[in-house]
Amino acid sequence: QVQLVESGGGLVTAGGSLRLSCAASGSIFRINTMGWYRQAPGKQREVVAAITRGGNINYADSVKGRFTISRDNAQNTVYLQMNSLKPEDTAVYYCRADWGSPTRLYWGQGTQVTVSS
Repeated sequence: QVQLVESGGGLVTAGGSLRLSCAASGSIFRINTMGWYRQAPGKQREVVAAITRGGNINYADSVKGRFTISRDNAQNTVYLQMNSLKPEDTAVYYCRADWGSPTRLYWGQGTQVTVSS
């Protein structure tokens, strides 16, 4: 079992920055990939960025060059630094952990990010 707790969301004006954190607890030694997803009203949840235990990273095209994902394995925490935020980045952001084999998915409770124009 894994528990994920996100923090760092909020309201920011366009062009601003936010940093999201996701702290994992429980059986963290079997976590492989950790990622950030988002879901805007009326839209499907989509991947924003993901990072493997070994540090391989992938970003959605819409956030490349603006967002940076990082992972502190010692602190069992994954971060999402979001710069140059746009109104279209407004969504609930969720942390996800891919655990064990076969993979089991764990989700955090979500944190709201609102970008005003």
